[in-house]
Amino acid sequence: MTTPTPDSSPAVPYGTPDAPRIAVRGEARLEVDPEIARIGVTVAARGKDRRTALDDLTRRNATVLDLIKTYGDAVEKLETGSFSITPELKEKGRGERIHAYHGRVRITAELTDFTALGELTTRVADLDLTHVDGPWWALRLNSPAYRNARQQAVREAVQRAQEYAEALGTTLAALVELADIGAENAQPLAPAAPGGRMRSMSYAAAEDTAAAPLDLEPQRQRVYAQVNARFTMHPPQL
Repeated sequence: MTTPTPDSSPAVPYGTPDAPRIAVRGEARLEVDPEIARIGVTVAARGKDRRTALDDLTRRNATVLDLIKTYGDAVEKLETGSFSITPELKEKGRGERIHAYHGRVRITAELTDFTALGELTTRVADLDLTHVDGPWWALRLNSPAYRNARQQAVREAVQRAQEYAEALGTTLAALVELADIGAENAQPLAPAAPGGRMRSMSYAAAEDTAAAPLDLEPQRQRVYAQVNARFTMHPPQL
């Protein structure tokens, strides 16, 4: 005798003739201005011996950090992500003969002042052997935009349910359930996509004059929210 496998799906609260049920989905799509911009900076150095490459890399890394820090409160976060010194072997010849050493440091900066962003990225990209990626536009995790989208989705669900009830000549009686999409059977979240399109810049140092600041237009951010809502309504006269 086999034991029946229990159903893992949640029970659906069907309505009754005395308390008919309405199930709707509320959605909200907002476009808002970004709150932060991230740029990635890769500082490089190359030398015939390890010490020369390391000394050059240390000096250039300090130059970049000092430059970014001059922007004060406009820079909300400054982090060093990775560091490496890699030997380059000679293509010809026997044995492990080293031709040069390559060094790299990866830096990430997060800015909230977009007026300073164009000038900073240009000045950093104007340094020797420095590569700039970005900007990536984004919202903060606790941005009010997410709350506004969720609230708008709830209001849309209520309005939709009311319209269904009105079409039957009756009104809503009570809220039975309100849930995020997938909340009953949650799945692991996929990695989030970057908040904005990546741009890359890599320049040599200017000899006489500084490069003109880049004119960067913030990319609008799309916020999306969905909810499932179930209501009961007063019995309609059909």
